[in-house]
Amino acid sequence: MLYISYGSVCELETQILLAGDLKSELGILKKDIAEIERMLRALIKSLENKPLTP
Repeated sequence: MLYISYGSVCELETQILLAGDLKSELGILKKDIAEIERMLRALIKSLENKPLTP
């Protein structure tokens, strides 16, 4: 059980280091995510309005 706990702490450390590296990219990532969300909503809406043809 202690080895599992130690592994979890190491994993958490890695996640925190990665999050710190991404901090400077956060604005760009948010903008990209918003654009992808917009495109997916448009695609979903377009497919919902398209009649099914066999």
